[in-house]
Amino acid sequence: MTATAAGNGARFAARPLSVGGTPTSRWLHWERRFASLDLTSCPGLVVVAAHPDDETLGLGAMIAALTAAGVHVEVVLVSDGVAAYPTLSRVQRSRLEHIRRFEFAKAASILGVDETICLGLPDGEIAEHEAWLAEQLGAILMQRPPGVWCAATWRGDGHPDHEGVGRAAWSAARRTEAVLLEYPIWMWHWALPDDFAVPWLRARRVPLTQSDIQRKQAAADCFRSQLIPPDDHGPPVLPPFVVRRLLAVGEVVFV
Repeated sequence: MTATAAGNGARFAARPLSVGGTPTSRWLHWERRFASLDLTSCPGLVVVAAHPDDETLGLGAMIAALTAAGVHVEVVLVSDGVAAYPTLSRVQRSRLEHIRRFEFAKAASILGVDETICLGLPDGEIAEHEAWLAEQLGAILMQRPPGVWCAATWRGDGHPDHEGVGRAAWSAARRTEAVLLEYPIWMWHWALPDDFAVPWLRARRVPLTQSDIQRKQAAADCFRSQLIPPDDHGPPVLPPFVVRRLLAVGEVVFV
């Protein structure tokens, strides 16, 4: 079993947000180059996001590019993402759930997403429902045209929910005619250039325009609940440097 197949939860846990992770400058100065992903061959895209904002932070500019070109894009949101602040009361969690759904819908509108599907699995427990999720994703993909692209969080991203979603999407794509793409998010935090745990040979760079990136930035700004925590409930889930890094490194998928 490869490191990617086994998951990279230990690597992610070993580099908490408080230590900053791999500096953006190190990624930008890396001389390795990847082949470009041919967006003109995309017949339609189903993006699978573990939490509200994953679709935007991981593939927001690609979504913007495809929708601008008239490609049908839909997003499957697996969980509500409210477990980020475990000390919230039940009432506060309910309020945050509504806020996060609103932020998600607003960001999707900015990116031009045609349709959203919310599955409602519990945040932080997606891996426990992996088989059910694979069945649901398989049913969705079976209703789409043959060869539709399915983009999901990478199976080796480190976050357990991201990896669970990635494994379920991989299983669903195997049973259908969908083409699987995996997008990393937390990899940019814990990994290093040429890291042995990352399948760089499968990496493709997404070609983006400045307009695509600007729409991604506008969509990312919608997730205020992630950028500004509830009163007295710890630091934000997404420190500013994390968002800046994700915007700076561009977008990569594993094919």
